[in-house]
Amino acid sequence: MWSDLNLRRGKNAHCPVVLALVDVINHFEFSAGEELLHQAQRIREPLAKLKQRARAAGVPVVYINDNFGQWRSNVQQLLAYCLRPQARGRAFVAALKPEDDDYFILKPKHSAFYQTPFETLLRSLGASTIVFGGIATNSCILVSAHDASMRNIKVFIPRDCCAARSRKEHAEAIRHMHAMADAAISPSRSISFKKLITAKN
Repeated sequence: MWSDLNLRRGKNAHCPVVLALVDVINHFEFSAGEELLHQAQRIREPLAKLKQRARAAGVPVVYINDNFGQWRSNVQQLLAYCLRPQARGRAFVAALKPEDDDYFILKPKHSAFYQTPFETLLRSLGASTIVFGGIATNSCILVSAHDASMRNIKVFIPRDCCAARSRKEHAEAIRHMHAMADAAISPSRSISFKKLITAKN
C-alpha cells in the first residue's frame, strides 16, 4: 500500500527534520523479548503522541525496522504478523503502526544506516536532523545515533520514547549517546518540531 501511494504522489517533500521510529513494528518473539516489551509499554503513549505532533508539523515519519532475518519479508507481511490476534506485542504495534504516507525501511542489522537507503532518503528530503524513538535504546537506537553523528546529522533522543530491556540499560545508553554521539537528550514534551525545522544547522 505505502509504495503504491508514494509512487502516485511523486517526489518527496523537503523537510530538514525527520522522526525515525526504530523497530516499533516488532513481534517480541525472541530471547528477552518479554522483558523488552514490558519496558516498551511505557513509551507507547508518548511515542504515539510524538508521532502525531511530527505529522501535524509536516515532519516526515520514517519507520526503520529489523527484517528479523527474513530476506523475503515485506512491510505488509511484517505488520500483519505483528498484529495477528496471538502476537505478543499486538497492542504496542497497533498503537504505532504506519500510516499511508509514512516511509518504511527494512534494515538487516542494528543500524538504521547499514545497508539501507536511509541516508539516500535523508538527502532526498533535505534532512539534517533526526529525532529517534523506538527500541532498543542500548542497541539499534545507540548504533543509529552514532552513525548519524558520524555523518554530521544532528540527533535528538526523547528519553521517554525509547526503551531497553531494563531501565538501567536504557539510562546507560542515554548517557553514552549524550557524551559520545553529541545527542540532545530531553523529554518528548520539550521537543518542538516547528523550532527544529526553523533552526539554523
